[in-house]
Amino acid sequence: MDIPSKYNPGKIEDKWYDYWLKNKYFHSVPDHREPYTIVIPPPNVTGVLHMGHMLNNTIQDVLVRKARLQGKNACWVPGMDHASIATEAKVVGKLKEEGINKSDLSRDEFLEHAWDWTHTYGGVILEQLKKLGCSCDWDRTKFTMDEDMSASVIRVFIDLFNKGLIYKGYRMVNWDPEAKTTLSDEEVIYEEKQGKLYYIKYNVEGSEEQLTIATTRPETILGDTAICVHPEDERFVHLHGKNAIVPVCNRVIPIIIDEYVDMEFGTGCLKVTPAHDENDWQLGEKHQLETIDIFNEDASLNSYGLHYEGKDRFVVRKEISEELKELGVLEKVEPYTNKVGTSERTKAVIEPRLLDQWFLKMEDLVGPALKAVTEKKEVKFFPKNFENTYKYWMENIRDWNISRQLWWGQQIPVFYYGDGPDDLVVAENAAEALKAARKKSGNTSLKPADLRQDEDVLDTWFSSWLWPISVFGGILDPDNKEVSYYYPTNDLVTGPDIIFFWVARMIVAGYEFRGERPFENVYFTGLVRDKERRKMSKQLGNSPDALKLIGNYGADGVRVGLLLSAPAGNDLLFDESLCQQGKNFANKIWNAFRLVKGWEVKDIPQPEAAALGIKWYQAKMNATLVEIDDHFSKYRISDALMAIYKLIWDDFCSWLLEIVKPAYQQPIDRRTYEQVIGLFEENLKVLHPFMPFLSEEVWQCMAERTPEQALVVSSWPEPGKPEPEVLKAFSYTAEVISGVRTIRKDKNIPVKEALNLACIISQEIDPQWDTIVKKLGNIEEITTISEAPEGALSFRVKSNEYFIPVAGSVDIEAEIKKITEELNYTKGFLQSVEKKLANDRFVNNAPEAVVAMERKKAMDAEEKIITLEKSLASLSGA
Repeated sequence: MDIPSKYNPGKIEDKWYDYWLKNKYFHSVPDHREPYTIVIPPPNVTGVLHMGHMLNNTIQDVLVRKARLQGKNACWVPGMDHASIATEAKVVGKLKEEGINKSDLSRDEFLEHAWDWTHTYGGVILEQLKKLGCSCDWDRTKFTMDEDMSASVIRVFIDLFNKGLIYKGYRMVNWDPEAKTTLSDEEVIYEEKQGKLYYIKYNVEGSEEQLTIATTRPETILGDTAICVHPEDERFVHLHGKNAIVPVCNRVIPIIIDEYVDMEFGTGCLKVTPAHDENDWQLGEKHQLETIDIFNEDASLNSYGLHYEGKDRFVVRKEISEELKELGVLEKVEPYTNKVGTSERTKAVIEPRLLDQWFLKMEDLVGPALKAVTEKKEVKFFPKNFENTYKYWMENIRDWNISRQLWWGQQIPVFYYGDGPDDLVVAENAAEALKAARKKSGNTSLKPADLRQDEDVLDTWFSSWLWPISVFGGILDPDNKEVSYYYPTNDLVTGPDIIFFWVARMIVAGYEFRGERPFENVYFTGLVRDKERRKMSKQLGNSPDALKLIGNYGADGVRVGLLLSAPAGNDLLFDESLCQQGKNFANKIWNAFRLVKGWEVKDIPQPEAAALGIKWYQAKMNATLVEIDDHFSKYRISDALMAIYKLIWDDFCSWLLEIVKPAYQQPIDRRTYEQVIGLFEENLKVLHPFMPFLSEEVWQCMAERTPEQALVVSSWPEPGKPEPEVLKAFSYTAEVISGVRTIRKDKNIPVKEALNLACIISQEIDPQWDTIVKKLGNIEEITTISEAPEGALSFRVKSNEYFIPVAGSVDIEAEIKKITEELNYTKGFLQSVEKKLANDRFVNNAPEAVVAMERKKAMDAEEKIITLEKSLASLSGA
């Protein structure tokens, strides 16, 4: 067949992906085989492929493709998350562009727009994953708002409610004023920000005295309902029971005493704003203070903001500080750095707010999930150090706020039939709710119109925590064939940034609803950063276009580039040159294939060098397979790839093909050719999980294959019997060849010029490997001698010395000068090392490995000096 001179990924990637899909290689159904299951961390329906997705999904694909080659029933379930906050924001934005406000629409009308948007724009990322080569079972694609997925969420809510684990509470919550919804504690990111500390004077009622308080938020004084001092603070004992007057609004508020106040911090006086601070709220509850909420839901000020009504909180902060200055009550302003909570999704500064919310009690639920990771090791983390992070969070867990003030999502299945706190029922639908309400109330005349469903939706994570179970129907039908076969899943690949949002909660859900772990292993990838260690983001403009990278370097090139620098749990410092390295690797393999297929094959005897070379490479591959499997068992995916990379680039291309390559315009023997093709095929099998497109193309070009013989469903090689002696002998042989090549290069001796090689043997070697030395070194004859010859250059391998006569080939005087300079340098180096080793302080205090390294340097230098002196003596007598 006509093999193109260059590998063109753009031409072949779609071809083979379509072929894989057409033959349903990625589709899985329960059968007799051992299952291997991964569920994709569902990307947001609003998302597009970025570098983090590329890394995460490449690793998943590597694991799935390897399992498939190992004969397992590999099932990789893809899907998307409905992403309540992000999607609703997108839909609201689109409606605004059309001149429509969300407030002008009914819930059903808005949801119609949301579904239209989802069907039009959602799911782009799944198509992009196909470009990367992801071998998902696309027939199983799930969406967290699918009918069955939503039904699972509702059933779980009802189950937990009936167990007494879900309750409604009036609590201080995290309010996102941009998304206009609450957030769980895990969705709040705390960032250090440079702000200001304002010192404000409050008049004490009925006196000339003033109290000074310090605050970072002067706008909130309009919600103050007390000033608090420590009962033992002697500075303020005379003010106990008196009142103060809030500047600007002139509200009279009590001066209360509580041990909560730190006398040493600030001025010792604390302004109490129960509606806008968690600790103030608790003080307010304890002292029965009035609660005044000064903010609207968008964090603009309401009527309690007086003449600032309708203005944004940050605008008011500047303006009220000016007013306080004019009133003469702003004592001073200082720079102040503090941690500010921001929304993980919208980046807006979080506002503490008091609301009625639904909460899930977590303390009792987390027990089995905590033990599963930290004690029983039923779920293993890679890297292991994330266990400590998990343990700390689980042991300090707070109840989960599961309400969201949105319309896109699963509406909370609580139905109210009266105004009392207990006038409610939970049910899967309105019809069931009506039955339950009539029964609970005893009022059989209740009509559907008398019921009102809770307006809020459930937190998106409340659906995705069920993901490994619900994708197999395990909530609605706990004993179905699919969940019984595929669950628990095997591996989860995810980022450490969602260990609390998702990983921990899935483990909790697994034990609560199935009584067993949801997965066996969790592999935490690092975050993708640029060369300067900055997190990739649109704002910094340092996040490359994923599809453009694939276009430039091929999907395989990008996959290799990402994985070569992605150790588990450590951040990946992405450099586009790594993708070029991946592309170069693909070209190397393609050119090796073209070389092999370009040989003329004849029925002639197999050369001894070729037979030995093949024997060595088989031994090398066996050892590498053991190494690869060890790396995979420890989730060192990048190390596994590097082992394959070195095997193919160094051992196969640079050594084996050179050993077996026939002389110019000469044929190769059939036995060697077929053995090389067989080894090439084994290479492609271990390469396939990492470079699926290239490997399939070369595999299919090697021979006519039926669909059943495609590489994607071939078999992972099994390591044969270890042959350490063969590897040791070849390693020695390679050093001899390298020694010859170094002398040729240094002395500009043409490769075509045959040389003689003489050896003084101190350490026995197997002479059968000389045939490879002769071929690759272009050595005419190898002889054994007892004394160093004159007029020869030498090199040492282990304790054996090799000599190449060079009289007439090189400038002897120049060579003597060069060797003398190298000898003097080496002697000086040895002296410096010996001086270090003679220092008892260094030897006794330095790590053992460091001392051992210095001793090895000294030994190597001594051996080199002996060799150089012999070379010098030989040349001097020439």
